[in-house]
Amino acid sequence: MVKLLLRDIMNRAGINPNNVKLIRHALSDQKCKEYYNNGWVKEYTAIQKRDISKGYDYLMVFYSGDGTSAIFDSLYKVKGSYPNAIKNMPDEFRAPEDFDGEGVYIDLERLDTLNEYENRLIIEWGKSTRKWDQKGTTDKEVLAIQAVQKYPFLGYEKLIRMYDELKEIIEEPALYSDWHTALSAVKGVYLITDTTNGKQYVGSAYGENGILGRWTEYVETKHGGNKKLIELLKEDPKRHKSFQFSILQVLPKAITDEEVINIEKLYKDKLLTRDFGLNDN
Repeated sequence: MVKLLLRDIMNRAGINPNNVKLIRHALSDQKCKEYYNNGWVKEYTAIQKRDISKGYDYLMVFYSGDGTSAIFDSLYKVKGSYPNAIKNMPDEFRAPEDFDGEGVYIDLERLDTLNEYENRLIIEWGKSTRKWDQKGTTDKEVLAIQAVQKYPFLGYEKLIRMYDELKEIIEEPALYSDWHTALSAVKGVYLITDTTNGKQYVGSAYGENGILGRWTEYVETKHGGNKKLIELLKEDPKRHKSFQFSILQVLPKAITDEEVINIEKLYKDKLLTRDFGLNDN
């Protein structure tokens, strides 16, 4: 059986696999996940304990998927490397604490050459996932090229999605893996707005899977167990399709459940959702 390999895609794009170093970042690492959620993949890749780019023109960066798979994030041109001393830190660098003088800084330029595959191309990295940097000539089977996302993740602050849109995101974890990673990484206070009349419900997420876990309950039940939402659905079984979801405040996983609930109460007071909205307590 003929298999499509990663190097086939590189060759088609005019990139010589001999000039490519493959990188797989593990999102199981807390620091890596924080950088990823902030959109700082370039910064995380640029600071290394050793010069992984030596002898290569490009770094092709992936992040961990299910099992031993890897999802393509971005392609970078290597412009040089330097000791990561403060004097070499670019003005726009967003993680100055990593310039500790103990490793190297790799000057990277993000390329659009393979942008059609970003967050869509999934490869089999192999059993040796601890070997997170490998040669571009290494055989890597292409497992899937996912359909294009309808709803790209643009950050917590810009997140506004209707129920049916959220349902697609929740039920398609492979296609929306970046959403799942970001929403499961944080606790938070969220807002549900009934777009038929503007009434609002303030809720909080503090379970193991963060906002993702709580919103999954809404997708499965349509009401999340909330009294007034249940009443609305009894009157109008399709009312959930008018619910808009957004995030009021993102909170770190380290915060206690009690702290999350207190912040939730504050938003209820500010928005008067007990008096004029959909909160009953």
